[in-house]
Parts: sequence; structure tokens; C-alpha cells
Amino acid sequence: MKIGLCLPYMKKDYDRDTILEWFRRVDQGPFSSLSCGERITGYTYEMRVLLSAAAAVTENVRIVTTLYVLPMHSAVWAAKEIATLDQLSAGRVTVTVGVGGRVNDYRAVGASFKKRHQRMDDQVLEMKRIWAGEPPFEGCDPVGPTPFQDGGPPILAGSMGPKSIARAAKWADGLYGFAMNGEKAIIQYFKDTASNEWQQAGRQDKPYFIGGFWYSLAPNAKAELKDYVHQYMQTFGDEEARAIGDSMTRHNPDAIKAAIDDMEEIGCDELFLVPATADFAEIDRIADLIATR
Repeated sequence: MKIGLCLPYMKKDYDRDTILEWFRRVDQGPFSSLSCGERITGYTYEMRVLLSAAAAVTENVRIVTTLYVLPMHSAVWAAKEIATLDQLSAGRVTVTVGVGGRVNDYRAVGASFKKRHQRMDDQVLEMKRIWAGEPPFEGCDPVGPTPFQDGGPPILAGSMGPKSIARAAKWADGLYGFAMNGEKAIIQYFKDTASNEWQQAGRQDKPYFIGGFWYSLAPNAKAELKDYVHQYMQTFGDEEARAIGDSMTRHNPDAIKAAIDDMEEIGCDELFLVPATADFAEIDRIADLIATR
């Protein structure tokens, strides 16, 4: 099972020097990929700019969006951005797309929250057409550049419900299933649902499956993890966010190792670990844990 690491793009102490050092340390291994999520409101760095910088200063890890909230964007513009990133990284890009759940992010950029699932289905097909060299409309020039990877980067779905996973089975190369606290049963459900929906859609291939969860190995890890999750979930209500934050347990090596072992036992192809801080300990200590498990 491959293991990738997410960038701490929401942290205020994640400055230029820290960002570049994160890129370098993650690229040294043992990580398979470097990912970043997308948020508009709140204190966050812009996903595509961060990943472009990462592509320029790394050589080994895959560059992954986790996830690109596609219905907030123009499909043609997204296709152009992603193809450019694929060229900058020499073909190391994987795109995870999803609809997100933050109404204010949609509103802030003037995008409609309605019918976002159908829009995303249509947008994925449009991006693939653009990458194949088809013009966006009759009489128009094609939109470049051509992606480095033939046909464009792999597209994964960041979906959770059975209906959205069924939709993704028609166009995705795989599924990213995130369980906040690394609960084995939740990841197993995502994987089983994806396998079933791929079969129901008549697919001959198996979905590439990625699990994920939040963790911290920084100083004062328990408090840092709970605070991070509380802040992350606050848009859904303070009481619920605090309860979820208080339920987090992946803040010591034994608990994290147990979750990693569970993901491997389930049969995940890859695991994305999402740190709670920008402390370099989040990289170095998880790297040591991976090397000795």
C-alpha cells in the first residue's frame, strides 16, 4: 500500500520557507504522493498555486488535488490548469474531484450550489474532450496545452454516498474515501461500495481505491488534532464540530499505526494522511513510523 501526505494548506504558520521545506522533505520519501485540498473562505492557501510550486521543486511524488471542487469552476479553465500542471510535473498529476459541502465557498465565487452533482458529471466529460484536443465549441481553437499523460491525468472521485459513488463509476478511475478518524468500517464501506458500483456500471477494471484520515505527531499532538478538526468542521455548527474534534484519536504512533494497518488489511491501493499542523514533525515522525511498521 502506498502512503501519501497532504499539505497543511490551512495553517497560518505555513510560510514560504516552511512550504518549500515541506515539498522537499515529502519528496525524499517514503511518500508516494503530495496532495492539497481546496477551500475558498477561511485562512487557506490556494490549492492550484501550491501544487504548481510543488510540481516545480519535486521530482518523485505524484501531485494530487484532494479535492478539486469542480462545480465551482469552469470545466474548460480547469482542464487548462490541470494540463499545465501535468506538464510542469512531467506527468505526475492525479486529479481528485468532488462537489464539496461548503455553501459559502460556492457563494463567494458566484457559483450555484444547485445541481452540482450533474454539473460535475458533465464537467468531467468536458475536460476529457478538451484534453483529447476537441475545441470547446464549433469554430473555436482547441484549448492547450496537451497533458503530459496520454488522455489526461487519472481522475478520482471524492465521493461518500452510494448515489454519488454510483455516478462516479461512470467516469472515474477510482475513489478517494476519507474517514475522519480512520475508522476501519467506514473505509471498508467506501471500498465495497465502489467495487459494487463499478461492477453495476459494467466496468471491467477495478477502481483505484484511496483511504484517508486526520492525524498529528507534532508536539502536543492530541490538543493540536482536536483543535484542527474543530476549526475545520465549524462551518457545520460549533457543537457538532467540537464533538467531532473531541472524538479524534490518531495522535500517537500506536493509534496511527493501527489505522494504517487497518487500511492495508482492507486492501487500499493508497492512503492519504492529513496532518493537523505545519510542524516538520508531522513529516519526519510519520516517515519514521512508516519505515519501522
